[in-house]
This record gives sequence, structure tokens and C-alpha cells, in this order.
Amino acid sequence: MKTKPYKQDNSALGYNVGVTLDRFIKSHQSHFAYATGELSQLLRDIALAAKIVSREISRAGLSQVTGAYGNVNIQGEEQQKLDVVADIRFTRALTKGGEVCAVVSEEEDEVIDLHNSKGKYVVAIDPLDGSSNIDVNVSIGTIFSIYRRITPTGSPIQAEDILQKGTDQVAAGYVLYGSSTMLVYTTGMGVNGFTYERSLGEFFLSHSQMKTPQVGNIYTINEGLHRELDENIHSYLLQCKERGYTARYIGSLVADFHRNLLKGGIYLYPATKKNPQGKIRLLYEANALAFIAEQSGGLATDGKKRILDIVPSELHQRTPFYIGSESMVKDVSSFYLDL
Repeated sequence: MKTKPYKQDNSALGYNVGVTLDRFIKSHQSHFAYATGELSQLLRDIALAAKIVSREISRAGLSQVTGAYGNVNIQGEEQQKLDVVADIRFTRALTKGGEVCAVVSEEEDEVIDLHNSKGKYVVAIDPLDGSSNIDVNVSIGTIFSIYRRITPTGSPIQAEDILQKGTDQVAAGYVLYGSSTMLVYTTGMGVNGFTYERSLGEFFLSHSQMKTPQVGNIYTINEGLHRELDENIHSYLLQCKERGYTARYIGSLVADFHRNLLKGGIYLYPATKKNPQGKIRLLYEANALAFIAEQSGGLATDGKKRILDIVPSELHQRTPFYIGSESMVKDVSSFYLDL
């Protein structure tokens, strides 16, 4: 009997169907610092919740989940209905998955103790970043950090389990809900991106070993804060304009960061007169994106110090934030060298 080797041909499909997120996680599980399966399952739980949230967002205009919820969160920001929906979905997925002992959420004042004494991980998450853009159909996202708890399993959660430096992250990532839904994450072995194929219900590897350009020409800042900014930032922005850089600002941190990651650029949210400590949250926004930036060849700083080296002292601690292409972050940092 004659046989011939199988040769994959996707020409009739119009696109390549590649490696699923689940298969990718399994094949790379041995690369994790703790290759016992819990972290793999945790990443799957986050992906499942992301699928559900993506569904809710895609039908937001039809299902009465747009608009304000009526509460103000710990940040002093008015909660949107989808903020609450996303918070519930991710917390529920992490609870049922059984790998997490506690969750730190932007939407909750205190640490959420999942009463899972066997859980080895703590998740810090912004369930729905950029929620003020929901009603106008602009890209929004989810940001997450995963830490391994320090105290022994079976014991109560302690502050040292929660307030860990960014260098202690075992994984971090974000989900972008835009023209397509995309999950990007790192476990310290590079950055990989997966695009959600709705008809199949799967995330597929679409951006392998992502690298950000060392030099970019995009600067991203809310220039409406001009009067609130110090002279160092004024000088840097003038330099950007003199060099012919392009200004791009969406107002959703995940969307702005993702564009700059792919095309090269810098995102800036400096300290202001109103927010002298900055506005970006360290535990569940800055640390995750800084981990991804460094793993893709970029940098992240508060202007004076590497973001991942900052020791948090508060649950909802804020920080000035400069992140993106290496040369651009070094440029803005140079304006603070004399301080």
C-alpha cells in the first residue's frame, strides 16, 4: 500500500489555524518555575473569563450593561456596569479554578480572600481597564499579575503574600478587547500573543515571541494635563515634537500600550499637581505591563527607578509611569537625572 506524508495545506481556508492557547501552555509548562500544573490551570481560568467578558462586551449595546453602575470604587472613580460584570466573571473563574488563595482587584477596597487554603497563587487584576470608553465603543482591556504566595499553604493570607515587588511575578498579561480579542502574556520566557477565534471558541497563537522596537516615534500622553505637569515633562514633550514624533492617545492603557509594543513608542503618565504620586496602580497595572515590556525588549520606570524594583506598601498604591521602547524610556529618564 502506497502512503504519503501529511502536508498541512491551509490555502483553501484563507488563513492559518495554528497552536491553541491550551496546547501552547501544556507544551511550555516545563519552562515554568513551578511545573506542577497549577499555574497552567490558572492561565486557562483567566482565558476562560476573558472569553466570557469578551462576549459581554461585544453585545454591550444590546444587553443593558453600558453606563454607570451607581457606585464609586476605591480609586474615586465611578464604576461602570461592565466593570462590575468583569470583576464578577474573573473572581468567579479564579475561585472555581482552585489555584488562587486571594485576589486584589481595582474594583474592591480590600483583598478578596477566596478561603482556599491550598491555593498557591495571588492574582492582582484590573478586570476592565479603560471602562470610561465602553459607551463609545473604544478598545478596553484586562490587566493581570500572578504571584506565588510566600506564606505556607493552609495558613491565613498575610500582607507579604500580597505586597510583592514586580520582580516576584511568575506571570503577567493583558487582554485587549478591540477589533479582535487578544490575550498577551509572559512567564519570564518571552512574550506571546493569542487572538480569539469566536467561531471556534479558542485563543490561537498569532504573535510569537513579541519584540518591541528599541527606537520608536510615538509618544502617548494626555496633553490635557499640560498645566499639571512639571518642567521635566514639558521639556521632554518639546523634544518629541522637535524630533517629529507622532502623538497617539486612546485613553485605554491596554490599547495604548499594545500599539506602542507593536510599533515602538512610549506611554507616559507622570506625577501631576493633582496626583503627585502618579495615577497608574502599581500592583495590578504597572507591574504587569512592566514585566511584559522588559520581556519584549522595552523598559518601564517611574522616572527615577525601575518599576519592577518598587516595593509596594499599599494595596492600591499609585506610581508615575513611563513605559515602552528602550531608547525613549531612557530619554525621558535623563530629564530626571539631576533630581
